[in-house]
Amino acid sequence: MKTAHDLVLAAKSQCREVPIENAQALVQSADVVIDVREADEYATGHLAGAINIPRGLLEFKLSGTPALEPRDLNVVLYCKTSGRAALAAVAMQGMGYLHVVSIAGGIEAWVQAGMPVVKPVQPLFE
Repeated sequence: MKTAHDLVLAAKSQCREVPIENAQALVQSADVVIDVREADEYATGHLAGAINIPRGLLEFKLSGTPALEPRDLNVVLYCKTSGRAALAAVAMQGMGYLHVVSIAGGIEAWVQAGMPVVKPVQPLFE
């Protein structure tokens, strides 16, 4: 029986992962950057301009959002450490997306490399 780890390793062998040192340039030139973490994770900090589509909703959101339907979009995916992003990349490739990359190491590697993260400010209610 396969484990989640087995599935992630298989996905990583089937998708393109970009090393963190090349990630910023790809993020800047991407048509769309998708954070596949859960909404509460996204709210703690995310890449500037990234949209949040949790991994469990990805195929449905891609199919139901006209701006995300073109299969030739340049897409960069990331999650916490890159497992969910690799699974998402393989799913998108299976849907016919042609230019999908995952950031190796995810947002943890991004932050460790000192790259910028957007952290939403919560309003104070007194």
